Amino acid sequence: MAEEKGVKLLDLWSSPFGQRCRIALAEKEVEYEYKEENLSDKSELLLKSNPIYKKIPVLIHDGKPVCESLIIVQYIDEVWPSKTPILPSDPYARAQARFWADYVDKKVYECGTRLWKLKGEALQEAKEEFILILKTLEAELGDKKYFGGETFGLVDIALVPFTSWFYSYETYAGFSIEQECSKLVSWAKRCKERASVAKTLYEPKKIHEFVGYLRKKYGAE
Repeated sequence: MAEEKGVKLLDLWSSPFGQRCRIALAEKEVEYEYKEENLSDKSELLLKSNPIYKKIPVLIHDGKPVCESLIIVQYIDEVWPSKTPILPSDPYARAQARFWADYVDKKVYECGTRLWKLKGEALQEAKEEFILILKTLEAELGDKKYFGGETFGLVDIALVPFTSWFYSYETYAGFSIEQECSKLVSWAKRCKERASVAKTLYEPKKIHEFVGYLRKKYGAE
């Protein structure tokens, strides 16, 4: 389709933030060109497209860059409205979805990173905080199929890429997410039955190998 020409995604295979964009594009059945970035040697296109943060992901649509994963996902929803709505039509429900997606953005990655970077008492504190974050999300999910009810949407897309990292978090911090938050684990399995998610997420053990590389890089071994 004409409006789908000129769609590029600057990304990194393991990035949960980039995976959000890939899931959204798959849900909307948008064809795009994927450009893998080397974050140790960033491309001129990335630096030009995101001069403020110089980070992936960046969606380039007809030459115009859109940055920050949740903004990109909402942009995709607005530009390709005919397929699988990502945000609800009701303004209050939409505001709630944005609130919880923002909660995921502010809490999960930062605290999860501490689980594989830290040791000793600091690691125990991070683990307790992370479990509390997951329990807060599980309480919001409740008995619903997805965070938006029967509809797979923004909050699911925001959170599900991190489920591939759960194995690494558990391994380094010494706990079981299934024991702590079984409903959240069941939700993750439901999400992975969707083609958009299944083809985007990597096996937890592959992510674990990548985390091992990060631990060496940041001197956490």
